[in-house]
Amino acid sequence: MERSIEISVGEYYHIYNRGVEKRDIFLDDRDMERFVKLLYLANGEKHFYFRAVQGLPLADIDTGKKKVAIIAYTLMPNHFHILVKEIVEGGISDFMEKLLTAYAMYFNKRYDRVGPLFQGTYKAEHVDRDEYLKYLFAYIHLNPIKLIEPQWKERGVRDKKKAEQYLKTYRFSSYLDYIGVDREEKLILAREEAPDYFSDRYEFENFIRDWLAYR
Repeated sequence: MERSIEISVGEYYHIYNRGVEKRDIFLDDRDMERFVKLLYLANGEKHFYFRAVQGLPLADIDTGKKKVAIIAYTLMPNHFHILVKEIVEGGISDFMEKLLTAYAMYFNKRYDRVGPLFQGTYKAEHVDRDEYLKYLFAYIHLNPIKLIEPQWKERGVRDKKKAEQYLKTYRFSSYLDYIGVDREEKLILAREEAPDYFSDRYEFENFIRDWLAYR
């Protein structure tokens, strides 16, 4: 399927997709942990066999030269969002092919199913405005609130303190890395390739807090 946008080196893109027929693609924490690790493993020039690196810390796995700069991500039961910057020509295409193929093979084997897992080709939107890039930082990291307040985007957040605390317990996004939690998943991100919007974790937290209040 041919894309309606041209992907260029040095530009940012919002990548997302959901399960075929809107089905869940992450059924438990194990599935999400697998996908998160694949974000790191698939982003490199080297081929990998998951079984060979399964128990290794990310810091001990050499993936070779990076294909893309991952700026932010979040996983939801039936979809995912990734904010990336193309750093080598064809990087996004190569990265997403490795990522989605590896995960679909794992999922189908684990749950004894066949056929496509994702709803067609992944979607890619060019982030061509600074305001849109800032919006995506909020949108991607606030997505998990829907798990505790399904209507928050339409009606606003009823309990902002509870929502903020929930984000701090949700492991399957880059939110924890931006608030300074020391975990190995921080290696997935290339924060040096992200715009310098936040001088420290407190500015990022205030930014998210302002969005919670606004919504």
